[in-house]
Formats: sequence, C-alpha cells, structure tokens
Amino acid sequence: MQKSPVSKDDVVHAPHAPLTDYYPSEDARRGWVADMFDSTAPDYNRIERILGLGTGPWYRRQALLRAGLAPGMRTLDVGVGTGLVAQQAVAILGDAALVTGVDPSPGMLANTVVPAGVALVEGRAERIPFPDNSFDFLSMGYALRHISDLSLAFAEFHRVLKPGGRLCILEITCPEKPLQKLLLKTYARHVVPMLARLAARSGNTSVLWRYYWDTIEACAVPADVMRTLEGAGFASVKRHLELGMFSEYQAQKP
Repeated sequence: MQKSPVSKDDVVHAPHAPLTDYYPSEDARRGWVADMFDSTAPDYNRIERILGLGTGPWYRRQALLRAGLAPGMRTLDVGVGTGLVAQQAVAILGDAALVTGVDPSPGMLANTVVPAGVALVEGRAERIPFPDNSFDFLSMGYALRHISDLSLAFAEFHRVLKPGGRLCILEITCPEKPLQKLLLKTYARHVVPMLARLAARSGNTSVLWRYYWDTIEACAVPADVMRTLEGAGFASVKRHLELGMFSEYQAQKP
C-alpha cells in the first residue's frame, strides 16, 4: 500500500521548544549552544570515554554498518564534533580521504581527533557547504537536538546525497517505560553532571551534560522525526532501537 505524501503541517522544524532555563528565546538558542560547545570541547572526549565505559566506538561502528556504510562510499559526518562517529566511518571505509566532517563549532573542530586525510569544514546542518549529489552516505551523531530546523536540515541532507545515498542519524530518545525514563533522567540530570564537573579541566561541562538530558526529554518524538525525513523526500525511513533509548534513524534517497 502506497503511503500518502507528507504535508507541510506534519513536518517538524525546531526539535524542541525553547529551554528558557538556559537561554531566553529561540532566537538566542543558536548562540548559546555554540558558546557552550566551544567552551567545553577540550573535555568532551575524555568525559565521553568515562561515561560510555568503553562501549561508544563499538556501538557507533555497528550503527553505521546497520545503516549500510560500506567501503568505497564518500561519507559526510554532520555535527562531527570531536570526531567520534567519523573515526568509526574511517575504520569501516579503510580510507580517511573518503570522510568529510562538518560542524558549526570552531572549538569542536579544533579538538577533533580523526585520522589524517579526513577533511574538516565549518558549516551548519541547515546550510551544508557542498554541491548537490556529493556523497554516498551521511551520518549525524547525537546532534539532532541541537540544530534549529529539522525540516530544513533534512532537506539539505537529501540535497547533498547522491541518488541511492544512505542516511544514519544517531540520537538518544526518551524511554517510553516510566521506570527506565526515571533511571535515565536521574543518571543524566544529576550523576553525569557531577562526574563531568569532577573530570573537566575547562568550560562549564556539567551544564552541558545537564542540558543534554533536558533536550532529550523535550525533543520531538521518533514518529515526528521519521515523518519529517519522509517530507524531505527520503524513502525506506525506519528506526532501529537499542536498549530502549538509542535510536538509529535510517533512510535512503531514491
């Protein structure tokens, strides 16, 4: 049975309402988020390793493989940050020259750790600085909650992918089960910021990790994200879920 086209009313723009505990309005969000990532970039990888308990690289690689990343694919990692997803893309592809990372944060790009040959470019998901039909694969790891317009970003993803190109968006989703949500909220809202404060050497890292949970709790639900991907022109849109909270959105440009 053929699906009905997605109307403009069904797509999502801002991934969540303004979180006024951190910034006063939607207009102020972009600047606040940029400053936060710039200031905490030197600590990001070290704290992620502590909190991920060594599982991060393995999980990211498996997610990319599930989404169809294979040797020979020219790959764009949007929101490359410090390079955690891009590193695993290089491991799969076997050629660092096939991977390009884009990020709006100069601080993050200055602290990116990737193999020699990976190109790093400053740019935003809503305005990717590459021509149409440039890439075979596009990934984005845990940045969906921080972009300003999902519909615009997904249209850009569709534009820069070649026909047949594949998409993989990794995100933490608020668990549906109340007990699991309570446990995750306690860990992310209280334990993680405390550990981050102890491990950090610069910036207000504890605020960043507390903000992470608040964006997870407020973020658009998976069904809305998937409809917005379909509205941008993607086909075969699906979601793979791990541990009730790690969402992998997969799609393909027809």
